[in-house]
Amino acid sequence: MTTSDRIADASTGTDTTAEGADSTRYAEHRDTTEGRVYTVVGGDWDDVLSDATQAERMVINMGPQHPSTHGVLRLVLEMEGETVTQLRSVIGYLHTGIEKNCEYRTWTQGVTFVTRMDYLSPLFNEMGYCLGVEKLLGIEVPRRAQLLRIMLMELNRLASHFVYIATGGMELGSTTAMTLGFREREEVLHLLEHLTGLRMNHAFIRPGGLAQDMPEDFHEKVTEFCKVMDKRLPLYDKLFTGQPIWRNRLKGVGFLPLDACLALGVTGPVLRSAGLPWDLRKVEPYSGYDEIDFEVPTSTDADCWARYLLRVEEMHQSLRIIRQVLKMLEPGPVMVEDRKIAWPAQLSVSSDGLGNSLEHVRKIMGQSMESLIHHFKLVTEGFRVPPGQVYSAVESPRGELGFHLVSDGGTRPLRVHVREPSFVNLQAMPAMAEGGLVADVIAAIASIDPVMGGVDR
Repeated sequence: MTTSDRIADASTGTDTTAEGADSTRYAEHRDTTEGRVYTVVGGDWDDVLSDATQAERMVINMGPQHPSTHGVLRLVLEMEGETVTQLRSVIGYLHTGIEKNCEYRTWTQGVTFVTRMDYLSPLFNEMGYCLGVEKLLGIEVPRRAQLLRIMLMELNRLASHFVYIATGGMELGSTTAMTLGFREREEVLHLLEHLTGLRMNHAFIRPGGLAQDMPEDFHEKVTEFCKVMDKRLPLYDKLFTGQPIWRNRLKGVGFLPLDACLALGVTGPVLRSAGLPWDLRKVEPYSGYDEIDFEVPTSTDADCWARYLLRVEEMHQSLRIIRQVLKMLEPGPVMVEDRKIAWPAQLSVSSDGLGNSLEHVRKIMGQSMESLIHHFKLVTEGFRVPPGQVYSAVESPRGELGFHLVSDGGTRPLRVHVREPSFVNLQAMPAMAEGGLVADVIAAIASIDPVMGGVDR
């Protein structure tokens, strides 16, 4: 380093000596009795400000607390008037480390973690994870459990799409859409609570089947629910599909053609709105979907309007699937017979709530020491999964939800990685929004319908 360089560095306060090389790249820190503490600042915001050199442009920070960002998503917009010239998505405000946490729990306990990722469609998270575990184990779930899984997932799809309409409508100024959407979602959540015991984060789909069978009156409850939805779904067409304000706010907005979808890995309603009928329930059927007759709605408009219409039609198709499942159901087990995997064992609902059946308790506590030891080891230690790796995917309300599971032959996963559709689809935000108006950014986010619990898992 020359003397002139040192003088220049001294004038700017930059340390570029060998010992302090690139020190400006690292966060400031101080050492305490508890260890080193770092002070991290918003470097991305500073970078954007440095990019905005044009006098006519301004930088706007939207979120992460802004209601129109569909959750804790932060958007850094560079504006020229009301036109968006550059958009950057900033994520990570809701990070929970779910994938890493799964490595410190048994295979069954992992269900209680993954169900909390995309909290608007928890049953899909459970299903994708359990399909992977079952594939590693080489087991097949009883037919009744497979069909009940389909029924629960389609009910969950309805709830998720109702939230899309409710939150998307509210973000565009329609409080009617919000009140109606959440009203219908409450119907679904009440039904799911009756069927599984919980409104959300059910942990009801387990490796090997279901936690327990449906209540005795489930057939009547689900049938009645379908009748209520048949009456209410046409209301959305009357209030929104034929509404000129709603149509004008969505039509031609958030355009993303098929080639852009394929380049970005976009799936779900956003991909189908561009014309490709890619739905894993049809192209790679699982859990008995190949036995069920339903349609995959598509469009070639590739805009927010098309995505709205597709989701409404998907709700009709979900009701169609649920009705077929109710007709196909037959009595039988809902968990594999292998007692080295099946957990929890023989649950029953009694006067004191949910617990093991009295027959099971009597056996493990008073009749068979071997059964007691096995029950204790299964609950505390978990079952072993043969070594290997697998990828399993399901069609969630937002697209392809995939799980890459790696086992080293132990009672816990070695690695869990999730291909989360909200995370992948969010890449499309700049392509949808840049060149459009700031008001259309809101519609574009709503049409992707991201859930930040899945993005920041």
